[in-house]
Amino acid sequence: MAFLILTMDKLGTEHIRAQFRAQHYAFLEERAASLVASGGLQDDSGETFIGAAILLDCDTRAEAEAFVAADPFTTADLFESVNIVRWKKAFLNGARATD
Repeated sequence: MAFLILTMDKLGTEHIRAQFRAQHYAFLEERAASLVASGGLQDDSGETFIGAAILLDCDTRAEAEAFVAADPFTTADLFESVNIVRWKKAFLNGARATD
């Protein structure tokens, strides 16, 4: 099972994202086996990150919540909002999912 974690940054916190980016990436690298996908959300100009979307392979919402709580971006108070929802694949890598 997977959960989609959708975060949105607080306005004016680009400096926090820049300051903690290396720690955030190290955090993700340590948990890479659980990542279906992960990436930043950008404004329309493509110049500023405004949040992130993470597809996390885990069994429970509590595990997804613990993942978010441990993220350096969370502890640095970057996020305005965090939404966690169960995700069921229908298509992946250009093909219809079989399960």
